[in-house]
Amino acid sequence: MAAAGGGGGGTTSGCGLKRRYAPRDQEEETMNQDQPSKEDWCGRIWNGMDLLKDATENKHVLPTGLEGIDTLLGGGLRQGQLTEVTGPSSSGKTQVCLHSASHAAVKHMGVVMYLDTSNSFSPSRIATIIDGTNLSDQRGFDLPPKERLKTLMKSIICESVFDIFGMFDVLHQLEVSLLSDKVKSGGKKICLLIIDSISSLLAPIIGGKYPQGRSMMISVAMILKKLAYEHNLSVLVTNHMVSAGNGAVKPALGESWKAVPHVRLVISREHDSNICTATVLKHTQLASGRTTKFVIPS
Repeated sequence: MAAAGGGGGGTTSGCGLKRRYAPRDQEEETMNQDQPSKEDWCGRIWNGMDLLKDATENKHVLPTGLEGIDTLLGGGLRQGQLTEVTGPSSSGKTQVCLHSASHAAVKHMGVVMYLDTSNSFSPSRIATIIDGTNLSDQRGFDLPPKERLKTLMKSIICESVFDIFGMFDVLHQLEVSLLSDKVKSGGKKICLLIIDSISSLLAPIIGGKYPQGRSMMISVAMILKKLAYEHNLSVLVTNHMVSAGNGAVKPALGESWKAVPHVRLVISREHDSNICTATVLKHTQLASGRTTKFVIPS
């Protein structure tokens, strides 16, 4: 498992993803890049039968390993879609991400790309989750525990990204690598892209010193949804909550971002407990307001 550091130059992850860090003097160039053309996103016209066939054959569901969430979402995280988990601090958002990454590795679903924007990725927590998983039904895992853990953790790539320019850069490099079929580990392709958290990168550029901040946010959204759909990825991002007035709270990033996720879940955690509640705010197939309890294993 490779974790990227800061600074200039570039690094190559363990699965062939070439990362080039954008120098600060390239910020203006990044902000002034043209928006993707219509042809970039459309490509071809899909009829209803094409879409049904693609959904049936290519857009599978990746379980998170958290029973309550998987039941609520009809199996888990849908490939081709962007799922947002939002909630207050310490509500369990990062734990959902870590469990989703671990479960994908354990079940041999494919490679997980984990973009860590706030130093929240914990390899020791990943190892604990994997060690606590029943692997008796998994073929090829008659290995000693240490070798088994090493094999599984190689399926998870962690990249540290601390500003919007680094995000553009790593997403571009990821797309290039996916197009050239380079992001693999043991013959497996990437299946899950996690960004924890997307709001820590986007919130500072909205209404701040970047006049094009909102445009940059929408560009990130378009890239993520394109990657999800064209490469059959599940994209999982976390967001924080902000005040909505009169003591109420709402997901951050405003109305422009509200339309981006295919699925929005808000989670909360009972005080001094590992019991959480997940509520559907938005879903392409389910009614809003559905709720469930789930437990984050200690």
